[in-house]
Amino acid sequence: MKDFKSGNYINQGHYKSFQPEFINKKWLLEDMELIQLLSKADRQLGRLDMYSEHIPDIELFISMHVLKEATQSSKIEGTQTNMEEALLDKEDVSQEKRDDWEEVQNYIQAMQQAIEMLGKLPFSSRLIRETHKTLLQGVRGEHKLPGVFRTSQNWIGGASIDDATFVPPVHNTIGELMGDLENFAHNEDVYFPDLLKIAIIHYQFETIHPFLDGNGRVGRLLITLYLVDKDILKKPILYLSDFFERHKNLYYDNLMKARTDNDIVQWLKFFLVGVIETAKSGVDTFDAILKLKTTTELNIQTLGTRANNAQKIIHYLFKRPMIDVNKVVEVTGVSKRTAYHLIDDLEELEILKEVTGGKRDKLYVFDSYLKLFK
Repeated sequence: MKDFKSGNYINQGHYKSFQPEFINKKWLLEDMELIQLLSKADRQLGRLDMYSEHIPDIELFISMHVLKEATQSSKIEGTQTNMEEALLDKEDVSQEKRDDWEEVQNYIQAMQQAIEMLGKLPFSSRLIRETHKTLLQGVRGEHKLPGVFRTSQNWIGGASIDDATFVPPVHNTIGELMGDLENFAHNEDVYFPDLLKIAIIHYQFETIHPFLDGNGRVGRLLITLYLVDKDILKKPILYLSDFFERHKNLYYDNLMKARTDNDIVQWLKFFLVGVIETAKSGVDTFDAILKLKTTTELNIQTLGTRANNAQKIIHYLFKRPMIDVNKVVEVTGVSKRTAYHLIDDLEELEILKEVTGGKRDKLYVFDSYLKLFK
């Protein structure tokens, strides 16, 4: 690690681009603090994975983890949609916020699609391009070659390339750099811990910046995809964007420090701290979900004959904690009048909370559940 060489700056006339070294090689792990952090991260990740195996209906709760990841990852890029807004239907989103909302919805779709595709495709450039295509469909970046590696120079920071914070490698080297990244991901001849491997892959992907837009979001998606692909996680339940967003300056500084100072170790330590904190938080969240589920189910038993329909609503709310009267009718099959009575019951039990303040088209949230993800 101390002999790590990130790459070289290449003079392109009025700017310098950065050409990274290949990463598919033998890596030597010597830093004891890093080894200790790796051990902690492995333990916490194993605990989270084991915990998730014993949770009934875990697929319900995963959708909320993905929703949180989508809003936080997009927030790093400047998108303003919060979790409540992300739960709205398109027609309920104000016109000025609709682009942001669509970017978050695309992120959710891209993650779900990529997890499904892992059953047929390995972790690869093709998977990455397909994920990027979904991420940029029909939104502000749709003219920036969705699903296609760039064929021109891009840059990070600054009003133009002349005052950019960082200029990634020239476009005609992207193919070989991404090929090297893919080979590193699947290299079993040289052992290297998977958590460190994906940390390096994320760093290298962000350094290559292979797309004209959406690199940050795709790069963060890759972390979860890799962990699922390697069977480190049985379910996609670890998302680091919240940690990266809360420590945004350190996130960017540590990536940049690896390039400018050849200090990959500091980036790896930061990444592992993120895994440790996020895995611990994940266990706490699942624990709180189970307690809330038990309490909620006990509360609705007080509704007598209406408890069965109330249970159907609760089951829906654990997947999507926002509802209106029409959705209650759809979920339960009751009349609109009965649906309003059920909503009144759940409001009285403080399970539902009205959030629109309007007399018509009222929306209700399962507030105590939503708060667990904030």
